[in-house]
Amino acid sequence: MIKRYSRKQLTDIWSEENKYKIWLDVEIAAAEAMEKLGQIPGGVASIVRKKAKINVSRIHKIESEVKHDVIAFLTSISEKAGIKARYLHQGMTSSDVLDTSFNIQLVQSGTIILNDIDQILKILKRQAKKYKLTPCMGRSHGIHAEPITFGLKLASYYEEFKRNRKRLAAAIDEVSTCAISGAVGTFANINPNVEKTRCKKKLGLKVEPISTQVIPRDRHAFYFSVLGIIAGSIERVATEIRHLQRTEVYELQELFSKKQKGSSAMPHKKKSYFK
Repeated sequence: MIKRYSRKQLTDIWSEENKYKIWLDVEIAAAEAMEKLGQIPGGVASIVRKKAKINVSRIHKIESEVKHDVIAFLTSISEKAGIKARYLHQGMTSSDVLDTSFNIQLVQSGTIILNDIDQILKILKRQAKKYKLTPCMGRSHGIHAEPITFGLKLASYYEEFKRNRKRLAAAIDEVSTCAISGAVGTFANINPNVEKTRCKKKLGLKVEPISTQVIPRDRHAFYFSVLGIIAGSIERVATEIRHLQRTEVYELQELFSKKQKGSSAMPHKKKSYFK
């Protein structure tokens, strides 16, 4: 996305730095569980947490040689954390880290969007009440129909975003799972209690009931389909507002600050100025 339109909160979540930090969180959480189960020596998790440093360029350099992202990551961590780091990832497979971390990023992003929808709902509710008696033209197939109020139009958006909020909350819950089940998901080389005791307590996720080492993708399909529905709702509102601001319609006017410019070539492209 163009940087100007990117939100720092979200770009930070999907940055390489944050991705590897989450990978490290997952590895440390698993190591803590393994320590309690006596599968690895005590103190591994605390040493790694203290000494490990994320070096994105170093990870990429190692990956260019080994052709494997998780191995490159673990190698880089071992270079900083020392010999104790060799106990990380014991019995795990790459997808245990990749899929669990990806879901954490989806939850983090979804939570921000959920908060945004809460703000949208507050504004729509307030404006719907404010303009509940403001008449405007109702249209059918783009043709003048019966009069309505602008508040009613906004109220319809409010109800739609209420539904969107429920959908997104459900999608976040759907994707809030982790899998630390080892190769092909059989737990042959890792104790199921590693997943059970750490997913919720340390990572804030539920245990994936059955995984093939890969978290089922229908969860992600649901999540992204909900984002698509929300995007459609945003487009519906934006298109209507733009339509109502057209010169030949001019039922709405956009806020235009005193020094704001509307076009580099057409000075008449200026909306109303409100103090």
